[in-house]
Amino acid sequence: MTETLKDIQHAYEGEEERPLESYTRVLAAYGGAVSVLLAAARLCRRHAPEKISVMDIALMGLFTHRLSRTLAKDTVTSPIRAPFTRYEGVSGPSELKEGVRGSGLRHALGELLTCPFCLSQWVATGYAAGLVFAPRVTRMAGATMAAVAASDWLQLAYSRFMKAANE
Repeated sequence: MTETLKDIQHAYEGEEERPLESYTRVLAAYGGAVSVLLAAARLCRRHAPEKISVMDIALMGLFTHRLSRTLAKDTVTSPIRAPFTRYEGVSGPSELKEGVRGSGLRHALGELLTCPFCLSQWVATGYAAGLVFAPRVTRMAGATMAAVAASDWLQLAYSRFMKAANE
């Protein structure tokens, strides 16, 4: 069995070294977290909402977008990523470009923490759990991050208009 898994890993990697075992650990952690949340909900007799409104979906989407970008790119959250990344410069307004460092689990976590698309699954799952355990607080957090996301887009639009006006 171990030999077969190593053959699969080697065939997958080709000339690149990819931390498949570490990705498996990260996936297992996600699965474990979801399992714990489901068990806690059952123990607390909490249930998923019967219906999810369009507003909840919009808030969840905006919250997930903004928090994922904040965790993966924001300058003030760089201490969270620092053990797994290397500063490489600025990638956009108030966003950093960081390279993943290390190998194995450290590398896999670095890839997760620098990728807003990758973090989105984790953030959205947390938001969904919030709707089960604390829906009012979760919706407030969703509205807050939605406002931040809208503000970001307005700031970018304003900067673009100002730049165009000065050209």
